[in-house]
Amino acid sequence: MIPGMDPRAMAKLMNQMGIKNSEIKSTRVVIERADGGRLVVESPQVMEINMQGQRMFQVSGAVSEGKAGESGGSAEEGGGKEGAPSEEDILIVMQQANVPREEAISALQSAKGDIAQAIMNLQEPAAD
Repeated sequence: MIPGMDPRAMAKLMNQMGIKNSEIKSTRVVIERADGGRLVVESPQVMEINMQGQRMFQVSGAVSEGKAGESGGSAEEGGGKEGAPSEEDILIVMQQANVPREEAISALQSAKGDIAQAIMNLQEPAAD
């Protein structure tokens, strides 16, 4: 963005140059790297930028790294989240919810591997 430029003026200028952008509502973005590793972006903000027929994506959010084939993929990716959660997922839940390992594992299993849901469930006040 150009400093001091009105966002509406910037959008108009981009439109005149044939640049269109739009937000893509997403829950998770997985990037599989050529070296076999993966980047997983939880609760991402994804912007699609279309410039002269070329589609580009800007992704921001909480990023974690792993290896391809580790559990952690969504059901759509074939990971299914059945079975034990990955060590990486367990550590994320432990750190974010400030809970012991066993509690993090249980929360991940209850949330069917959904890290964000597991953390939210752990942070909800207990009903008395």
